[in-house]
Amino acid sequence: MDAERVQFYTDVPSPTDNAFWHGFWSNKLAMMGRRGVVVFSRSLVYRNKTVQVPGFGAHTFLAGEEKGIDVRLALDALDAAHRNQFDVALIFSQDQDLSELAVLIRHVAGFQNRWLKIASAFPDGPAAANRRGINRTDWCPIDKSTYDACIDPRDYRPKP
Repeated sequence: MDAERVQFYTDVPSPTDNAFWHGFWSNKLAMMGRRGVVVFSRSLVYRNKTVQVPGFGAHTFLAGEEKGIDVRLALDALDAAHRNQFDVALIFSQDQDLSELAVLIRHVAGFQNRWLKIASAFPDGPAAANRRGINRTDWCPIDKSTYDACIDPRDYRPKP
């Protein structure tokens, strides 16, 4: 069992949809991998979105959406719990779809007669839009100064 393991899950634009952000995320994820982070990425799914703009009417645009990365994270966490590969899972997310994962991990703990903890970390403070963690997990709010201290200052923009 790993003493500590970091896994990172994200969706990335395809190079044909957005070459700049594809390059940025490819560079960033490669650096994370070289530093020992286990990286899981998928391509964003694009759908037309229509919004009403006051005074201008309807505006339609192509918006990238994450699809399935939360399911990958949940399956990996549940598998790791089942294999007794962790005692504490700390998920940096506020995605309420993951609340069912917390229930399933508690079931695994009960079946295995052992202690397991699942918690969610999230930015907190007066400017935070959503000041809550994932339901059914322990919440670990992160104050702005701690959050800001964790921001990676490297420039991952693709070179021209």
